Amino acid sequence: AASGGLGGNPLFHAGFGLMLMGTGLALARNAGGKVLAEAQRRAFATLEVTSKDPGYKWILQWIRDRGGNSRHLSLETKFRSFENGRVETEFTYVPAVGAHFLSYRGAWFKVTRAREKEMVDLSSGSPWESVVLTTRNRNRHLFGELLNEAKQMSLKQEAGKTVIYTALMTEWKVFGNPRRRRPLNSVMLAGNTAQKLVDDVTEFSSSAKWYVDRGIPFRRGYLLHGPPGCGKTSFIMALAGHLEYNVCILNLNDKGLTDDRLNHLMAVLPPHSIVLLEDIDAAFVKRDPRVERYGQSVSFSGLLNMLDGAASTERRLVFMTTNHIELLDPALMRPGRVDVIEYIGQASEDQARNLFLKFFHAEAQLAAEFGRIMGSEPLASMAQLQGYLMLYKKSPTSAVKYAPRFRDALKSHAVEEAQSLNQGESDENEHTSSGADDAATLAKKTAAS
Repeated sequence: AASGGLGGNPLFHAGFGLMLMGTGLALARNAGGKVLAEAQRRAFATLEVTSKDPGYKWILQWIRDRGGNSRHLSLETKFRSFENGRVETEFTYVPAVGAHFLSYRGAWFKVTRAREKEMVDLSSGSPWESVVLTTRNRNRHLFGELLNEAKQMSLKQEAGKTVIYTALMTEWKVFGNPRRRRPLNSVMLAGNTAQKLVDDVTEFSSSAKWYVDRGIPFRRGYLLHGPPGCGKTSFIMALAGHLEYNVCILNLNDKGLTDDRLNHLMAVLPPHSIVLLEDIDAAFVKRDPRVERYGQSVSFSGLLNMLDGAASTERRLVFMTTNHIELLDPALMRPGRVDVIEYIGQASEDQARNLFLKFFHAEAQLAAEFGRIMGSEPLASMAQLQGYLMLYKKSPTSAVKYAPRFRDALKSHAVEEAQSLNQGESDENEHTSSGADDAATLAKKTAAS
């Protein structure tokens, strides 16, 4: 009776009908949403590039240069340095966070730049960002072409320059702006030292198949040792420029650098790179269980394993420098870890002469005399000689005249005597007299070092 009563109630029929209609509409809407999402998935292709990926900066630069119809922009300020010391400020604009549209090879792309406010890239401290490219599915092949074009555009700007990387957390980050490549002949080493190193590195770099065929790990280590200021690091930078390699500087004294992280960094080296470990003696002295781990995160055994252990990587060039080779543990210099050891010493007669000619191109006779004076007993580093010649860059005659005093001051550390010798030169002009005093001061500083 109750069911019969409800069945005859027109209000019940109307309510039940509305409920069924609402349910049907909801189902249809849900199904329609899924159909629409599936249709979009089939019709469009997307590519996401995060700020952690090396290609992220390529994409941003590519978007900036393509321009598009972006009206919402973000400012990037850069500084350019010129040879005359002038610094110029450059303002560039890239599409800001949000959606932008641009055309590439006849196809339209939607470019969405997003920034996570609550997420930070721990390696750089910058907010986490991403760029999503969306285009018609039939144009998805353009992604690869676009990325290659963006990469080549970036490499073109780095042409003729050396990129410096430093280790941050678990990855390599570009340090500053790419540097203009230093000519190899701008670093003057004694004898044929430079050519021997260039030939060895060149031969190694072209011998990958030879190493693989013989089952020999394809890696090579170099140790440059000698007094400070003689050109060890400068030569490595010039060599990198000559080979068109980048330089990855690794600080073993970094308190956050562990053995595992060290091996990981070596496994993710940027291609065509030289690994530079400067002042290796400051990181590890001869092994002593009482001091080996004090204040250090990387163990000595961890360094050895990185160089030639089971987890060490291949296709790798490692250069180490030291001012005190006698402090190094012999285990570090074992073949396979260090394959080439080269001494970079004080300036010889030829080095002093050639450096003088670099300052004063047409003064061959004075250059020979300067080389004879400073090279008779090699006492000065190339950095010290350069500093000395800077005092007389407009007076080559004075540079030769005061060279014996500079040499003797370095030899005996008797700076007071060198200063007294400079007194009484009343017949010299003001510039020359000032230069002599400066030479004595320079001698004092360099002798003390």
